[in-house]
Amino acid sequence: MKKIIQGGTIINEGKRLQADILIDNDTIVCISENIPEALAAGAELIDARHCFVIPGIIDDQVHFREPGLTHKGDIGEGSKAAAAGGVTSFMDMPNVIPPTTTLALLEQKQEIAARTSLVNYSFYLGATTDNIAEVKRVNPRTTCGIKAFMGSSTGNMLIDSLPALERLFSESPLLIATHCEDTPTINHNLAFYKEKYGDDIPAECHPLIRSREACLKSSSLAASLARKYGSRLHILHLSTAEELDLLDRGQRQQKKITGEVCVHHLWFNDQAYLTRGHFVKWNPAIKTENDRQALLTGIKQGIVDVIATDHAPHTLAEKSGPYTQAASGGPMVQHSLLVMLELAKQGEITPEQVVESMCHAPTELFGIEKRGYLRPGYKADICIFRPESWTVTKENILYRCGWSPLEGQQFSNKVEMTLVNGRIVYDKGNFPSNNHGELLTFLR
Repeated sequence: MKKIIQGGTIINEGKRLQADILIDNDTIVCISENIPEALAAGAELIDARHCFVIPGIIDDQVHFREPGLTHKGDIGEGSKAAAAGGVTSFMDMPNVIPPTTTLALLEQKQEIAARTSLVNYSFYLGATTDNIAEVKRVNPRTTCGIKAFMGSSTGNMLIDSLPALERLFSESPLLIATHCEDTPTINHNLAFYKEKYGDDIPAECHPLIRSREACLKSSSLAASLARKYGSRLHILHLSTAEELDLLDRGQRQQKKITGEVCVHHLWFNDQAYLTRGHFVKWNPAIKTENDRQALLTGIKQGIVDVIATDHAPHTLAEKSGPYTQAASGGPMVQHSLLVMLELAKQGEITPEQVVESMCHAPTELFGIEKRGYLRPGYKADICIFRPESWTVTKENILYRCGWSPLEGQQFSNKVEMTLVNGRIVYDKGNFPSNNHGELLTFLR
């Protein structure tokens, strides 16, 4: 089936242009102001006038909670929210029940996604202190990377043994994506604040407990191991200005140590704890305005390559209660693009830089095959959005957990339509297609 996306303003590869896009089945065939009539014959027309057309967002860090934690969310539900947010591909984390630390469990998640996901998918294999044999057997063509929790967070996959880390960094055949927070530092800080406040620690103490020192100590260790062994390291959810100094500079394809920043660390600063409390409690913690600005500058200067979500839903009950019981993490995948476009409207970044960091960069850093750009011969993963004012409310949130840290926020843009592999999976609030996502493949 042919389709023509007609009349939109394309943002792609650092440029804007008025052009139409011809799609044949799952592939972009032609991008032109005047698509030849012979090629266009019989095509379904999609009106994109007054809209912007960009490659689908690729989110390199989500927690869709399946299997074992589906009271929070699952792959089908998460992919639906992703599609509504213009996200056409995701990479899901292994801290589920049971943890995804074997090839058999990795394949089970792929099978679930093949049945239920509206969008494209890949899954990390989780590293432990004793599963290096599984790590070495992973298929580099179908696995996005190895996830190492070098700091305790949600779940129980901490790998803090130096010999185990040395072996992982020296023997992993794939990119190692790390959660970097030093657990002894966090435990020391937590003990201090528990002595002062008991369990009911004020939310604004979170970045003092999960401190910048804890982040930097752990990420510095990861960077030193990567340099020692020549590993391919991707440091997830950077939250401090100091960590930017650990990343490689230069051409993206030649970098060995890269970083990701999440939308919540670019949108909120530590003043948000005073009004939103545990609803902005993430690990790593949101830190100061100076850190937020430094991370934005890192994106604009190409020091940080990727913007993602760390989408991590919890129920309202799990986010409630005293500090020591309230879960860390929040749902963001439905609104990540809109947050970044709002920052663009405010002049803090450009739409071209948003597309670079949310579409092009993940493709290049992970080596994703034929996605992340609007180019002939590439898969037709496309987001169409329109300038339109609207407000996030409980009624328009698609997350199973039923809440968002952005409730009450007014946005200036709205996703109109999302296409995955050439098929419309989201159209102005409707989901006209069943699951059409595919397993991502990597050029390795």
